[in-house]
Amino acid sequence: MEPLAVSLLKCSGPKAKVFAVFLSMVLCTVLLFLLQLKFLKPRINSFYTFEVKDAKGRAVSLEKFKGKVSLVVNVASDCQLTDRNYLALQELHKEFGPFHFSVLAFPCNQFGDSEPRPSKEVESFARKNYGVTFPIFHKIKILGSEAEPAFRYLVDSSKKEPRWNFWKYLVNTEGQVVKYWSPEVPIEVIRPDVADLIGQMILKKKEDL
Repeated sequence: MEPLAVSLLKCSGPKAKVFAVFLSMVLCTVLLFLLQLKFLKPRINSFYTFEVKDAKGRAVSLEKFKGKVSLVVNVASDCQLTDRNYLALQELHKEFGPFHFSVLAFPCNQFGDSEPRPSKEVESFARKNYGVTFPIFHKIKILGSEAEPAFRYLVDSSKKEPRWNFWKYLVNTEGQVVKYWSPEVPIEVIRPDVADLIGQMILKKKEDL
């Protein structure tokens, strides 16, 4: 079957030929526009541009954490790593936060079904058992097509997908992933990198004064 423009060009009337040329130009313009939408789509380059939900289901803009250093973690309540990780994360948050640094916790049930609780219960559990004061957000998925976009950004940026609970991503003040760690890495190894990034941030603020 011939395209419409080609069929019209075979017609003897000059008006039909003009219309065929016009139609071809319109089709080319539309095609170029669609290609621009696909390939020139603005690239998101900051974790802080996303919006997530808190434990109560309310919308939270991560923009509020811009200008700080963040350690983003996928957490779980019923994991063999829960006790030591929650205690260590709270220790780190207390040491460096809340003005320069924050741990940002995202509950997830995709690893061993180790986070069966609803979001509000996760928050209550962490506060009661570990004295957690850092933000705990709504339970999310971080793998597959339903992955939370904010967490997917961390995975895509680092080229490292979590394989278990308590995977950690260090995010700088502008929202870029600087480093990541598997759950087995002790907090003593992570602390120097956090401290160094905070030190750089403080130094830059002094220079900007």
